[in-house]
Amino acid sequence: MDTELSPRAAEIAEHAKILLAAGGYNGFSYADISDRVRIGKASIHHHFPSKAELVLTVVVQHRAQSRAGLAALDKQVADPRARLDAYTGYWTACIRDATSPICICAMLAAELPAVPREVADEVQGYFRDLSAWLESVLKKGAATGQFRLQDTAAVEANAFMATVHGAMLSARAFDNPAIFESITQAAIRRLAPEA
Repeated sequence: MDTELSPRAAEIAEHAKILLAAGGYNGFSYADISDRVRIGKASIHHHFPSKAELVLTVVVQHRAQSRAGLAALDKQVADPRARLDAYTGYWTACIRDATSPICICAMLAAELPAVPREVADEVQGYFRDLSAWLESVLKKGAATGQFRLQDTAAVEANAFMATVHGAMLSARAFDNPAIFESITQAAIRRLAPEA
């Protein structure tokens, strides 16, 4: 899928991402975007003929940005604990300043049975990518003695991923961004071998 967008299409996609984080797939319409971007719904349809195409574009971009961010993190930070801290720190900042108060793929995962198949496939791909990255970080940490895993690295990666996304929901439910950081830091501490 080509994700090179015109400036107007990029603006539409950015507002769609904000609306997805706020209310999920069924939580917005082209009328909402029209109000935010100040263009007619017909103009939005010119760039994105269907809502499914718009959301797919947003998720494809989000997945690509995530992959690039994790790859950059791998190059910049060698220490496995520091990688997990940086990953959760990124989301801590996003939640605290409300730039991205929740991962849009987490929101869409909750709606998976009701979203178009192509969107669901991309959301599942995002989770596979993140799980694989976390597994590699945990394996490296276990190999160096920095982490003590209770189960396989794959199971631990999925548990950590679920904790991160659950912490996003808890921060939203309690309207308290600090909850995210406290939950994720506790999850990282639990990986340390007992002294």
